[in-house]
Amino acid sequence: MQITSEAFILGCSAIGAGLAVIAGIGPGIGQGYAAGQAAAAVGRQPEAKADIVQTMLLGQAVAETTGIYGLVIAIILLFVKPLLG
Repeated sequence: MQITSEAFILGCSAIGAGLAVIAGIGPGIGQGYAAGQAAAAVGRQPEAKADIVQTMLLGQAVAETTGIYGLVIAIILLFVKPLLG
């Protein structure tokens, strides 16, 4: 049984999409760690809560872009099929 080049490309695209979605693990861990550190900082200095929360949310927004980029790449590989001419 022969594997066609189209089937091979689609299979590799599916594997690549799966790997791209795995990129969401890093931001999840980082955001959880940041939230925990922010909670600890608010516990130590409750009067600085507004500054701490603002900085934490900005950092989490920047970190989330990595996960969103991975999701976009996965969607492109699965549905747009850019490698097929």
